[in-house]
Amino acid sequence: MRYGQLRQYDIANGEGIRTSLFVTGCTHCCYNCFNEEYQDFSAGKEWTEEDTQRLLSYVVDPSCSGLTLLGGEPFQNVDGLVPLVDRVLEVAPDKPIWVYSGYTYEEILACPHKRQLLERCHILVDGKFVDELRDPGLAFRGSSNQRIIDIQASLVKGKVVLYLE
Repeated sequence: MRYGQLRQYDIANGEGIRTSLFVTGCTHCCYNCFNEEYQDFSAGKEWTEEDTQRLLSYVVDPSCSGLTLLGGEPFQNVDGLVPLVDRVLEVAPDKPIWVYSGYTYEEILACPHKRQLLERCHILVDGKFVDELRDPGLAFRGSSNQRIIDIQASLVKGKVVLYLE
C-alpha cells in the first residue's frame, strides 16, 4: 500500500480532531477531484511498520477523536488497510473510523473483498464527487449526492442508515 500523507491533526474529514491517512490509487477519476495527485497508484511512498507505529501513536492520543481513511480510494487499498484497521481497533476500540469512498455503500456491500474493510469501519462518506453538485456548505463531503452513513447501524438494519443528513 502507498500513501500520500498522514495527518496527525485533521478537523476537515470527520467529527472532532482526527488522524487522517490519505492512501494513493483511485480509478474513479472524478472531474475536479480534491486529491487528483493521489489517483496515481505509484504516488506517495510505501507504507511501512514505522508508519503504522506513528499512526497508532496518533490515534491513541487523548486529543484524537478517531481515524479517517481517504485518498485516493481506500476500497482499492483493502489488502493494506484491513490489517492496519485491525491494529487500530486493538489499541483504540472506542474511537470511530471514518472512510471516504467513490463507491456507494451498495457497491461496497456487494463485493466481499471491499466489504472486509467496510465492516471494520463506523462511518462511510460514499459516492463519487460530482462537480455539478459541489456544495462547499456541506459538512464532511464535497457534493450533494454523497451520503454520510452509519455503517454498523446499516449492517444491522439491512438498509442505509444516515449518520448525518
